[in-house]
Amino acid sequence: MARDAMTEPAGVDAARTLLEDAVAHGLFPAAVAEVGDSEGVRWEQAFGALTFDDRAAPAELETRFDLASLTKPIATTTLALSLVEAKRLDLDEPVSRSFTEWRGGDREAATIRDLLEHASGLPPRLLDQPPSGRRELEHDICTTVLEYAPRTRSVYSDLGFILLGFVAADRGGAPLDRLFETIIAATRKRAGLPPSSLAFLPSLERQDRIAPTWPLEEDVRRGRMLVGEVHDNYAAALGGVAGHAGLFGTARGVGAFARAILSAARGLAGEEAPLSPALVSLAKRPSRVDGSSRGLGWDTMLVSSSCGSRMSREAFGHVGFTGTSLWIDPTRDRYFVLLTNRVCGGGSVEDMRALRRAFHDALSV
Repeated sequence: MARDAMTEPAGVDAARTLLEDAVAHGLFPAAVAEVGDSEGVRWEQAFGALTFDDRAAPAELETRFDLASLTKPIATTTLALSLVEAKRLDLDEPVSRSFTEWRGGDREAATIRDLLEHASGLPPRLLDQPPSGRRELEHDICTTVLEYAPRTRSVYSDLGFILLGFVAADRGGAPLDRLFETIIAATRKRAGLPPSSLAFLPSLERQDRIAPTWPLEEDVRRGRMLVGEVHDNYAAALGGVAGHAGLFGTARGVGAFARAILSAARGLAGEEAPLSPALVSLAKRPSRVDGSSRGLGWDTMLVSSSCGSRMSREAFGHVGFTGTSLWIDPTRDRYFVLLTNRVCGGGSVEDMRALRRAFHDALSV
């Protein structure tokens, strides 16, 4: 669908007002939204400026954002499932097959599936600052005390996806960023988008099109603005390429990926799709772990989820700490992209959660 011929979906006026008010009240300086269906874009718009400075450049449709944990479903889960399809990885193989230090107690029960479903027993993060480099970080994760027996609970864990990134690189025979480039190139090309629209390690050319962030207090980089550097300090310790964070992208880049996954979820995937309909169906299937809303790398619809209360039970999505989100609703044939840089002196996690729910509810009519 040509962008100049798109028909805006219902609820756009309300969503537009929400984002304008959020900028005005300092929840984030910049935002770009895109909503579409399996045929194309239905609405896209940029809001605010790259920082709260009065002289800051305005946000544009081509503004690149740190996608944070959207890396988990877009890159790492996609690569893991592609390796499953190629029979180079088994969802039910033990984690210990990939890591010699993953030994002892009930750790032997943990599987690749458990890492994808956040049910491995790993805590969200390490207690101490992350070491520099894979070898030391892998050691610390593999020897950290589990918080619970695998599959008895589901606790969101960056550590599990860091391990998944290592597994994908090892089984894929190349660094994570190169593997992702191979699998996403056709999707981007079909949408007519440049490589910078969805990639690790963004080029620092045109910094006026990269939304800055401020590091957290515990980050050794605190005190200086990050432009084109990953916000997450664990991903930074790994050179900007990690299984849990590191992707940068535009709303159009995320939207192109979303359309391909939406089409696959509706059984309509083309040759350029990063995953087959069967794999997408597997990924969005809710976990059997009691109380979990997780699928394989994706979250699923609950009335308490970030997608609001109006999406169908088939909806699946994810959010990122920097203020990003992607939700896909196959029943409604709709996807929703919202990219912001909340971590550039903006509002709280709770404020962002409320805004996301209101944004999705406004558009799910």
